[in-house]
Amino acid sequence: MTDAFVFAANAVLPIVLMIAAGYVLKRIKLFNQGFLEVGNKLTFRVLIPALLFYNIYGIGSLEEINFGFVLYGVLAIIAIFFISVVINCMFAKDNAKRGALIQSAFRSNYAIIGLPLASALFGDKGAAAAGVMSAFCVPLFNILSVITLSIFNGNGEKGKIDVKKILLGIVKNPLILATVAGLLTLGIREIFVRCGISFRLKDIEFLYKTLENLKSVCTPFALLVLGGKFEFSAVKRQLKYIVFGTVVRTVAVPVIALSIAYFFIPGLLGEHFATYIAVFGTPVAVASAIMAKEMGADDELAGQLVVWTSLVSTVTIFVYVVIFRAIGVF
Repeated sequence: MTDAFVFAANAVLPIVLMIAAGYVLKRIKLFNQGFLEVGNKLTFRVLIPALLFYNIYGIGSLEEINFGFVLYGVLAIIAIFFISVVINCMFAKDNAKRGALIQSAFRSNYAIIGLPLASALFGDKGAAAAGVMSAFCVPLFNILSVITLSIFNGNGEKGKIDVKKILLGIVKNPLILATVAGLLTLGIREIFVRCGISFRLKDIEFLYKTLENLKSVCTPFALLVLGGKFEFSAVKRQLKYIVFGTVVRTVAVPVIALSIAYFFIPGLLGEHFATYIAVFGTPVAVASAIMAKEMGADDELAGQLVVWTSLVSTVTIFVYVVIFRAIGVF
């Protein structure tokens, strides 16, 4: 149990400390508002796309996919999305807050925390299963986020659905473009393997090294920028929404999704549950706050939810890991 707690803390606390560092740098005036605005755009349009492309290209062979495992993950995310739309439309009156809350319910920090978490919980098998799931859930997270923030934001008429705008947002979204590019490159690699062609993207060393460097910069830079935008004064003003969103993300969603998987989905193994904890149990994605800012939702609330779900998840992830170990899954 101690090892499980230490691991959970080691996975999440560095994120919290990087956010704290960004907050301090803003307070001592090393960061100004102009830098944070540009940093937000750089993260959303360059660094996170590079991270997504790199992670997807790093997936192994897709031949041994357990489609029941993938299908449940995808359907559960979609179900969480629709349920959260209904609940948050009743809970919040402000459209911009609805967008932030809905996104926080279904969108986990899968790329930054989830993938290494699954690997640590179930070794190479956990990493492989999580890699396969990323090819499906990462595009889904981003498509649903574009839909959510196109409808629920502070820029337009409340509740107005513009299908053309939503489709255009999906097509132009840098995170979705990076995911599609990663899947296409992965597909080309599979074709090369089948044809006995030895050439790989890694053989273009200067290009691949640049991609690695951008990927490595992404997480710390995004967290510093998020910390610079964090305001404690917002906690009291947003307290009701922070508590609600944090409980939904860290307790309601993982408890329901993991329970259904355990009791009703046959044939699942330890690596599959490690992946589900990574999908449903990790805190809100850092990209959610960046995308909220870019698309006119309540980015202040979205940033607060990233911070507080990260803090609370140090406890909840530990609990889920201990429970699954106790019942013999891990």
